[in-house]
Amino acid sequence: MFSNFIVAISAVIPMFCLMAIGAFVKFSKLLTDEELSHINRMVFRVFFFFMLFHSIYTTDLAATFRPKLMLFGAGAVLVLFIFLMIFIPKIEKDNRRRGVMIQAIFRSNFVIMGVPIVANIFGDENIAVTTMMIAVIIPMYNIFAVIALETFRGGKIKLLPILGGIIKNPMILGAISGALLLELGVQIPAPILKPIGQISAATTPVALIILGASFKLGSAQAHLSQLMKCVFGRLILVPAVILTVAIILGFRGIDFVTLIAIFGTPCAIVSFAMAQQMDGDADLAGNCVVFTSALSCFTIFCWILFFKTLGIF
Repeated sequence: MFSNFIVAISAVIPMFCLMAIGAFVKFSKLLTDEELSHINRMVFRVFFFFMLFHSIYTTDLAATFRPKLMLFGAGAVLVLFIFLMIFIPKIEKDNRRRGVMIQAIFRSNFVIMGVPIVANIFGDENIAVTTMMIAVIIPMYNIFAVIALETFRGGKIKLLPILGGIIKNPMILGAISGALLLELGVQIPAPILKPIGQISAATTPVALIILGASFKLGSAQAHLSQLMKCVFGRLILVPAVILTVAIILGFRGIDFVTLIAIFGTPCAIVSFAMAQQMDGDADLAGNCVVFTSALSCFTIFCWILFFKTLGIF
């Protein structure tokens, strides 16, 4: 039992130490909001590209390819989204909040907070299985988020711009580039591959520090009920249901922890920006990110300890 506790602690503490450093940066006013925005854009466009590229290029695709995991992950996201599109309008009358609530519950911070969990448990050298899931999950998140927000603001869903944005996503480009060069047998010289690896290794720490420095706490009084529903759905209900089904279907080891990373992590930070841009309730979206991120320190620890004790991984 004590060893399981250590595994759970080891998975969560490094992640939140980095976020605490980011909070210190914000508190100390070492970076302005504009500078944080520029750094965040650089991390997204440059660091994530090289992280995905390096992770895929340096792995054995035949050994890490998981069609069953990919199918289950995609199917679970799809079913969850359809359920929320039907259920949320029944319990929430405000259209500006409907799309925001749907996005907050189905869309997790998989890349920034999920991948580090797997790395902390299995090691950085074993995250290829998890990073390959990014190519499946992130496009679905992007498409479904736009559909939800556009539907409840009465807009028209334009598929081609959505697909164009997905194709231009640095994470998707990095994964495709890495897989293509690997399959073609292109050998990248060591002096070039080494700095790519160094950028890849720096991606998660820098992203988590920026995450910690970017939090803004707004008033939650006006939407406390909706916020509580989103927090409960994102951190407790969704992982409880989907991970139980995963156990029944036989997922174990790194495959199962990858599913924890997808379905047990807090709301995606980008959901706040999307709510702002698409006439959603941005205050509710921002508080969903802040509160789920803060409380996930406890819930992720509990999920990992619980399933480790059961011997699932």
